[in-house]
Amino acid sequence: MTLSPNELRARAAAFAADWAGAAYEKGETQSFYNDFFAIFGRNRREVGIYEQNVRKLDGRAGFIDLFWPGRLLVEQKSAGRDLARARLQALDYINALRPEERPQFLLLSDFQSFELVDFETRDESAFALADLPRHIDKFNFILGRQVSRFKDQDPVNIKAAELVGLLHDQLFASGYTGHRLEVFLTRIVFCLFADDTGIFAPRDILMDFLDARTTPDGSDLGGKLADLFETLDTPETARQTTLDPDLARFPYVNGHLFAEYFPTPKFNAAMREALLNACRFDWTPISPAIFGSLFQSVMDAAERRKKGAHYTTEKNILKLIGPLFLDDLRAEFASIKAKRSGREKALLRFHDKLAALTFFDPACGCGNFLVITYREIRRLETDLLREIHADGQLNLDAAALSRVDVDQFYGIEIAEFPARIAETALWMMDHLMNRELSEAFGGYYPRIPLQKAPHIVNGDALDLDWADVLPPERCSYVLGNPPFVGAKFQSVQQREQVRRIAALGKSGGTLDFVAAWFLKAGAYASGGLTPALRRSGDSPTLPTPRIAFVATNSITQGEQVAQLWPLLFDRYGLEIAFAHRTFEWGSDARGKAHVHVVIIGLTRRSGESPTPPRRLFSYPKISGDPVETQHKAISPYLFDAGGLKDPHTVVTETPNQFNGMAKLLSGCQPIDDGNFIFDEESVAGFISLEPQAEKFLRRYIAAKDFLQGGKRWALVLKDASPSELKLMPEVRRRIAAVREFRSASQRVSTKAAASYPSRFSFELFPTATFLVLPKVSSERREYLPIAVLESPAVPSDLVFVLNDSTLSDFALLTSAMHMSWLRHIGGRLESRYRYSIGLVYNTFPLPPAPGGGVNPALRKLDPLAQAVLDARAAHPT
Repeated sequence: MTLSPNELRARAAAFAADWAGAAYEKGETQSFYNDFFAIFGRNRREVGIYEQNVRKLDGRAGFIDLFWPGRLLVEQKSAGRDLARARLQALDYINALRPEERPQFLLLSDFQSFELVDFETRDESAFALADLPRHIDKFNFILGRQVSRFKDQDPVNIKAAELVGLLHDQLFASGYTGHRLEVFLTRIVFCLFADDTGIFAPRDILMDFLDARTTPDGSDLGGKLADLFETLDTPETARQTTLDPDLARFPYVNGHLFAEYFPTPKFNAAMREALLNACRFDWTPISPAIFGSLFQSVMDAAERRKKGAHYTTEKNILKLIGPLFLDDLRAEFASIKAKRSGREKALLRFHDKLAALTFFDPACGCGNFLVITYREIRRLETDLLREIHADGQLNLDAAALSRVDVDQFYGIEIAEFPARIAETALWMMDHLMNRELSEAFGGYYPRIPLQKAPHIVNGDALDLDWADVLPPERCSYVLGNPPFVGAKFQSVQQREQVRRIAALGKSGGTLDFVAAWFLKAGAYASGGLTPALRRSGDSPTLPTPRIAFVATNSITQGEQVAQLWPLLFDRYGLEIAFAHRTFEWGSDARGKAHVHVVIIGLTRRSGESPTPPRRLFSYPKISGDPVETQHKAISPYLFDAGGLKDPHTVVTETPNQFNGMAKLLSGCQPIDDGNFIFDEESVAGFISLEPQAEKFLRRYIAAKDFLQGGKRWALVLKDASPSELKLMPEVRRRIAAVREFRSASQRVSTKAAASYPSRFSFELFPTATFLVLPKVSSERREYLPIAVLESPAVPSDLVFVLNDSTLSDFALLTSAMHMSWLRHIGGRLESRYRYSIGLVYNTFPLPPAPGGGVNPALRKLDPLAQAVLDARAAHPT
């Protein structure tokens, strides 16, 4: 049973009222919890056992009041009894259980109060029975919904990025710009990191060298850095014997990071101090994801919008890589560890698997997805090695154990600077992981000089053949955060790329830029498969990568769904494996970028039966943590599609309504530069100047006017005769201003409207009762706010209008089912609802009438609609 939050709260309120007087443990506990589980549509017998016998650690027998193995233990007391003692008793029971039976949750209650403990997250909450409705979401685990929490970036990374950003700003202001500045900063950050983390030994030799060997005015600092970079690029065996001893202490790095020669910048005292401040900062806890923060810090806002760059936090990266592969790998590892036979061979095969995985980010930017993925795979490998070498692990050579390396990681990035950053950040993460492995097995081994390199290609991912970077049969996972650029903001080149890749024909569609990465990934993953094999899923011999991208939520809403998803489903034979519904995407960089996004994971249709569960993460709060549910199928609109005959169903925009309802129209469009519209203050001044014009003023209704209050008026001159206009000089002045404004427009239709300047550009003046629907309204509203208005009010073009409306029309459009249709099928402006005639109104499904038109049974709704209007009339403000 699927229950909405509102339904759960209503059921919880009824339960609290029914049991307000309960007090006796022995007589009422079972009935109490039978009713409690019924709140969630669950039969208590399906999950819980009363009076479960348990042998406590002291050997005495005990009885658990209610026990759901692995999930929940309830200790119930009579009203007023001490719940602290109840907790000790419950913990005694839990300690006596087998590990696989121990519950995640403990619930203590005396009928009139509750205490809930989550042992996994260590969250605890206490509340009264009467307050149960406000806390009902804490019991989502009963519905199989789990709140997934994701760790965010350490604030220390942001501070480090700011320090380097300050150095960048000073260098840039001095005229040291472009490619030189980008490479120089990349080298500096690597050296700062190396100085504190053991790549350079002993620690702080960089800071000591720069502080002691350069003058306070900074005049010789550039030259010293040039000598340092040359040393880092020279093997110890090839260095001159006369090399400065302080420089000779630095190791050979390789990796081509210091290979290119160009003049270093000329420093002054302030620039030198900025660099030394960055040296004094402790870089030990820094994640190499700092590079992403750095990159965003040095880009201005215009460049970010132009390129669609939105730096990704660790927290959001984990939301993608977890369900894409990490959760499965961890579960597989846990299963192997639990084996009683064949365990050693299974562990070795699992190590082979980790060493063979490849990861490809075709819009890698600064490499954040690859860097965090590498870290998580290396940590999993370290845990695996602990299992393989459980005895005597401190005597092993850690360097010989690790088989996961940076050359398993591939990327494409259109700009040179972030491509170079991605490569360097992976080496930095490699060093951190080598340190962690060394701590587990003893010894210490920095992989210096660098032997293997990640494969980061500098180029345009939409023009390159991805198979040239990594053949699809060798790719395990395609992942990343492609650029966010809406259809209206794309450059001519970007629009052409999207239309070429989508190949929709005609106008080419209105797809966002990110859609091109989904389509390109679909083609890449299905390479070599015939359309027939893709449809049937009968090609198990050809490995294909799984795909997951972050995207703007627009590709799962509105008109784009019908353009994009049939291509992914039918052209490329893909299915949605998991998805995060809309949530707020944040950045850890300066000039934070906040957008509303989704994460979508795709897999090739396999034909498996039963279908593997599809994971859906929903956000009760758009900036909070998600609740996970599992389903047979997920719709491209990101809801449970398990009950649909065809889970791939999409809704296509249509110019004609097929539900029998009257035609919905857009309101009046003045295009008047404000000359015909008045607010409460300006209308009084206008009437004092032109009293004869008062009879031509009508109430003007835009979305804001009836959503937020306030009154405005429109000057409607369609019935004004030439002789009347002649007597109104202020009105004639306004007409002339409208003519001039429209004539100056670049739009052909607006220029044409200049020939009738006393009229609105588009006019719709209802003559009877009509409905207005706002084109955009808040997502926080449970129902679309619809007003019933009377002529001669003038609706603006920011609302839709239903002329000659009936009570049935009002009831249908105000209904919960119509709101659900809008919520799932309609588009969004950011997260606000955007109503559409062709996509929402014309396609809204209704029971067909026997002879066509509107079903007469809908008249049964009239008294319900009237009741709503009567309630509104009783509270007019």
